[in-house]
Amino acid sequence: MAFETAGAAELFLVARVLFGGVLAFMGLNHFSSAEQLAPYAEAKGLPAPTAAVYGSGGLLAVSGVFVVLGIYPVVAAGALATFLVGSAVAMHDFWAVPDDQTQDELTQFLKNVALAGGALAVLAVAGTSWTYSVGIGLV
Repeated sequence: MAFETAGAAELFLVARVLFGGVLAFMGLNHFSSAEQLAPYAEAKGLPAPTAAVYGSGGLLAVSGVFVVLGIYPVVAAGALATFLVGSAVAMHDFWAVPDDQTQDELTQFLKNVALAGGALAVLAVAGTSWTYSVGIGLV
């Protein structure tokens, strides 16, 4: 990526580490908390809830690390954006829960939407050359 201002490449690296690192941590949390997350996924109507928890954990962990390292950034950012929007709607349906759960679900919904926006921002620059990256990608 051709950065116009001094320090922009370093700032983008920090942004990638923060963004991808948080998502990777969230993914690892799916593995360590699967027993608590699977009943929630089941209550939301997901088929094979335990497999869904592990699958989504794997997607978050791998894609997050890939964003940090600059590996297949188009695939990683696209997968993250798709997952985050889908899970916001499917899992955090604040409009359909009892009043005592509305605020928690709204917070989680908005978190996923905001993170999806971050993934789309990464996707917007994913086809360019990233300074401080492994440099493995489709384009």
